[in-house]
Amino acid sequence: MSFSLGGKEKVRSEPNVVPLCDVLLVLLIIFMVVTPLVQKGVDIKLPTAMNTAPMPPNLESNEFVVLYVKKDGTIYLNHEKTTLDKLQSLLEEAFLTVQEKKLYLKIDGDLEYGKLVEPDGIYFKIREAGIENIAIITEKKTSEKG
Repeated sequence: MSFSLGGKEKVRSEPNVVPLCDVLLVLLIIFMVVTPLVQKGVDIKLPTAMNTAPMPPNLESNEFVVLYVKKDGTIYLNHEKTTLDKLQSLLEEAFLTVQEKKLYLKIDGDLEYGKLVEPDGIYFKIREAGIENIAIITEKKTSEKG
């Protein structure tokens, strides 16, 4: 805001944008801090593998069918919690709407193998849904010891 002591000049009105800039900078800082904390997907510790192929970059979108299995056996199909009983019908429905007929598996590395392959288990339900093209998602092993 400016003023004149002379009396012959007209009054000028200028907005003070300093408080607005302060608020915008504070909001920017808040978003920069909060954004990395917002996690997408299901929290799973993936197994490691030496030979890996690149994944599609937008795997979290609705263009793909992703099955998550946590260490405790909790099942998620495209981020929605489901049960083993409903899995076959939900997989069949999901494959009706996607172009790529491939199931991406994100399975916790600490999950017991038996829970996947037991009779009437997860793998059985996948096969019963008619899915034959399966991609297992892993973390790339960084060294021979890892």
